[in-house]
Amino acid sequence: MTAATSAGPKVLVVDDEPQIRRFLRASLQSHDYVVVEAENGKEAVRVCTVQKPDLLILDLGLPDMDGLDVIKLVREWSQIPIIVLSIRSDDIDKIEALDRGANDYVTKPFSMGELLARMRAALRQGRGDGADNSAVITAGDISIDLGKRLITLGGTPVKLSRKEYDLLKILASHLGKVITHQQLLQEVWGPAYVEETQYLRVYIGQLRQKLERDPANPKWLITEPGVGYRLQTAT
Repeated sequence: MTAATSAGPKVLVVDDEPQIRRFLRASLQSHDYVVVEAENGKEAVRVCTVQKPDLLILDLGLPDMDGLDVIKLVREWSQIPIIVLSIRSDDIDKIEALDRGANDYVTKPFSMGELLARMRAALRQGRGDGADNSAVITAGDISIDLGKRLITLGGTPVKLSRKEYDLLKILASHLGKVITHQQLLQEVWGPAYVEETQYLRVYIGQLRQKLERDPANPKWLITEPGVGYRLQTAT
């Protein structure tokens, strides 16, 4: 395990490949993050317990246990933001990681710029920037006042149906975090509808028509193909 002295958030990088850890360490330190490392799951859990990092970047293919089990163990006592960084690209792996409590999922090979943006979003959420019932959430020109149930676009009120509002509220309450199709369907329509993904396509499309400047190229209501949706924060 190694660490660097800096003033930024502390990030635990868990990967059994030394070259990946070296690359992430150099890249993150250049952006003023403190970096600590672990090469297996057991060490990752121990470091999380002892050093209390602000964010965890986790590979799934670890030598002693599956990264999915690391997520489960950490989530038993901590809400630290977790970003999975894995070569596994199957939808089932992404969904399982998110359902176990990961905040986001990035597939290798990856863009460092994208990873940094997702880290910023996860850290904002980890600091408590997620929503409560009285919060006002903003994403670009979109403002979501949960206390008043008021949605505005550039200051102009936007009328939403009940289902549209419920869907947007869930995404806003987990700002920057990918919410799986099954989670959204269960919370908005109920457990009997968890396979009805066409409902989401229709309602996300309606929200984009009302809230996106260019609905065909959405900037805020983002699709994670095969996994779910997220309300993007400014980067």
